Amino acid sequence: MRTTIDLPESLLDEAQRLCGVKTRTATLVLALQRLIDTKRIEDLRSLRGKLKLDIDLERSRKIRD
Repeated sequence: MRTTIDLPESLLDEAQRLCGVKTRTATLVLALQRLIDTKRIEDLRSLRGKLKLDIDLERSRKIRD
């Protein structure tokens, strides 16, 4: 999809250099994917301690050994 946006050139150049990608498009795609991944991880972490799982941790740990 083509989109026209105004971005600070210095910001985009630095992001491209730090990410080690060759194109500005790849820089933006990578940045958006990392943003999505980070948000999903935050959402999962917010569930910590809120889910009731009916599992026997000791038994499941023994199965792995």
